[in-house]
Amino acid sequence: MSHLIHTPNRRLFLGTLGAAFFTTRGLFAEQLLLPSPSLTEGPFYPDKLPLDQDNDLIIIKDSTTPAVGTITHLTGRVLTASGEPVNNATVEIWQCDANAVYLHSRDSTPKAAQQDRHFQGFGRFTTATAGEYRFRTIKPVPYPGRPSPHIHVKVKKGDRELLVTQIFIRDHEGNGRDGVFSGLNDVVDKELVMADFNPVKDSKIGEVQAQFDIILGRTPDERSIRSQ
Repeated sequence: MSHLIHTPNRRLFLGTLGAAFFTTRGLFAEQLLLPSPSLTEGPFYPDKLPLDQDNDLIIIKDSTTPAVGTITHLTGRVLTASGEPVNNATVEIWQCDANAVYLHSRDSTPKAAQQDRHFQGFGRFTTATAGEYRFRTIKPVPYPGRPSPHIHVKVKKGDRELLVTQIFIRDHEGNGRDGVFSGLNDVVDKELVMADFNPVKDSKIGEVQAQFDIILGRTPDERSIRSQ
């Protein structure tokens, strides 16, 4: 990925352009790398990880019953601030099920009757040399107190936690009322945590797909993060 725009503060530059910039995403978006904003982990990172922790959250182990919800293919890359792919990074995602229940005892215990037992709720994927990751999950839904549907994301390298953030549905009506999303005062930061959830062409079951690149902030040991 090349960098055609050079400015001492690209974030400030883009912020001054505001919405007009993002209406011409094809013109600039692929030429810029800005770090993905760090966001709260939230209270419901699983307190007991499921036995099945793979990247398919729709089917648990050998079950033939899929999770309830709109099947979503989530893909992307983990990159450094200079655009280099990060190899051997562990990407974790977690989210509530279609009934708004998280895989956490503080949430799933009082809501046991509503919980979708066929939804894995948490998954992991380890990147290869291209830095790519992929998950099959459900399209996120609102949660009580969080009107904006979202997917939590954590990136780790060995025992180092590199980033915790969230993925939001672009232009969802709940975004403006969500405390976490609204807490991002920078229009650029808001853009960087949103993804388009588009229909999969010719899907007979209404699947959608979303692409979300994770950009790690520049650090003194960026080279070691990339190559380990």
